[in-house]
Amino acid sequence: MSRRLTDEEREIWHRVVRNARRLLPSHDPAPDARKGPVPDPQAPKPAGPPPHTRPSPAHPVPPIPPGATRGVAPPRIGLDLAPSVSERLAREPVRMDRNLHRAMSRGKLEPEARIDLHGMTVAQAHGALIGFILSAQARGLRLVLVITGKGRKPGSDHAAPMPVRQGVLKHEVPHWLRSAPLGPLVLELRESHRSHGGAGAYYVYLRKRR
Repeated sequence: MSRRLTDEEREIWHRVVRNARRLLPSHDPAPDARKGPVPDPQAPKPAGPPPHTRPSPAHPVPPIPPGATRGVAPPRIGLDLAPSVSERLAREPVRMDRNLHRAMSRGKLEPEARIDLHGMTVAQAHGALIGFILSAQARGLRLVLVITGKGRKPGSDHAAPMPVRQGVLKHEVPHWLRSAPLGPLVLELRESHRSHGGAGAYYVYLRKRR
């Protein structure tokens, strides 16, 4: 059922008609020639790398420790072993007459007696050395020669967590000669000249018998 417009409604309609604009016909948009899925322009953009950052390398470089310089090889760490028997004896002060000591070091003094500890066990060598030194001192001898040998070097198949010194007797004999009961009888102890065995023997210069 229709009704007639009121004067007020008719006035509003005329105002709308006066302000209206005619729409022009639009052309059909050109077809999209792109292949594959077309991205949505309204989709959010993917997040890029954070600013001021560099991609990490395939092989990261370890940090430089404090005080170190890149490009300089780190210091080599060596295993600090105790000084050898030869070094310890060479550092000891000379107790005998210096002229005799010089002649003895040059191999110009002939030992008055000698003992060879080759092939003995540690216990056998210790007992034999004590008997030999006591006998030599009782006879009034001054310079004797104790032969220990240099000891066998470890073979190529030898493996140990720590370095092993060669020659058990070579390292034990000086200790025995400085300990009781032989210590009070020994005035000087040195490695022998090469003419008497070199590093494989010791000169033992005894004190005078009282």
